[in-house]
Amino acid sequence: MAGKLTGKVALITGASAGIGAACAHALAAEGARLVLTARRQERLEALAAELRAQGNEVVVVAGDARQEDTAQRAVQAAQGSFGQLDILLNNAGAGNYKNLADTSADEYDELMDTNMRSTFLFTRHAVPLMSAQKSGTILMLSSMAGVYGFAGEAVYCATKFAQVGFAQALDKELRPAGIRVGVICPGGVKTEFGLGKGRTEQSVAESGMLEPEDVAAAVLLACTQSANSRIIEIQMRTMAEGLT
Repeated sequence: MAGKLTGKVALITGASAGIGAACAHALAAEGARLVLTARRQERLEALAAELRAQGNEVVVVAGDARQEDTAQRAVQAAQGSFGQLDILLNNAGAGNYKNLADTSADEYDELMDTNMRSTFLFTRHAVPLMSAQKSGTILMLSSMAGVYGFAGEAVYCATKFAQVGFAQALDKELRPAGIRVGVICPGGVKTEFGLGKGRTEQSVAESGMLEPEDVAAAVLLACTQSANSRIIEIQMRTMAEGLT
């Protein structure tokens, strides 16, 4: 029985763990062929082997999402291996939870480059291919920190607000080409994200935060919407969140 994404090709950045890996499993389960990219090649290869053992087609491109060459190689891999690119999930990201006065310029650059420059680069190189196809879905994995400002997260919030604004502008720019653009904004998620930079393994394990699979389900929803609709933004919070 064909899945909802049978025949589609999805490129996922930051795919080696956490939300990226959960999205790879969710999209593959619906028949998508995958191009997975991240810096950690061994973890990418392990994920790809697991997915291939389940009968999925997977191509791996190891590299730093902040580098233009990585984006170029990943998009070329989609076109060369599968002849198309239907879904781009800009998931690569980093966190650093510090007060402004304790944040260095280098830490600012790292966050902005990892979260926003990577989003720009992969989108920039995916758009010509999708425009030629006259179809495609581009999703930014932002955060509730891209919707509200949080104390101790000013720079991180700036990068995530940037992704939301980028998505909103491209929704208008790319819709005439048949390309849908949306942004997913989850609250905290139980992953390696931010460990050692404001989060600890214990604090994550004991939290009531979202699971990576919760976010993957929202991504899948945005990737399988009807041809006549577009999901512009999804905001997600855990049911365990307090009411005050």
